[in-house]
Amino acid sequence: MNIEEIYKEYHDKVLSYIKSKVGSIEDAEDICSDVFLKIQNKINDYDKEKAAVSTWVYTIARNSIIDYYRTHKTSEEIPEDISSDFSVDSSLLNRETLEELAEALKKLSEEERLVIIMHYYQNKSLKDIEKETNMSYGQVKLRHNSALNAMKKIFSKTSAIVDFSSYKNIES
Repeated sequence: MNIEEIYKEYHDKVLSYIKSKVGSIEDAEDICSDVFLKIQNKINDYDKEKAAVSTWVYTIARNSIIDYYRTHKTSEEIPEDISSDFSVDSSLLNRETLEELAEALKKLSEEERLVIIMHYYQNKSLKDIEKETNMSYGQVKLRHNSALNAMKKIFSKTSAIVDFSSYKNIES
């Protein structure tokens, strides 16, 4: 896929995604422009063996939104759901076997596993998890972060297809 095809297929989707996370339409358009500049500059670094194009594009968009909040909105908190609300291309998910995922989940502590399952499989926010468990919001965020870090290590040891090194931990 070349930059023109990526732009045609994803521009409106990415702009809509960014608008849902950023209050200003002008800022959303600026961020979207930056996203496609980054894509153009990094197109030769894209490896279809590591992630689907949509995953790669939305990861760049998500990271650009995070950068925006870090530099422009210091008094606002980054939205909690920013890391999990874009749809991951099903071809990427099909590459990871359920067995590998189950094995990785078994290596987590009971609380970490609970948070991951509730957040990603039951689509519950971290605040909802806090309400449904005996953990404080801070504990839920800590378990979420430590579980993600543990899973990154597990998958990097098993030569998993997903390159987690470009993902930023935004829940801390």
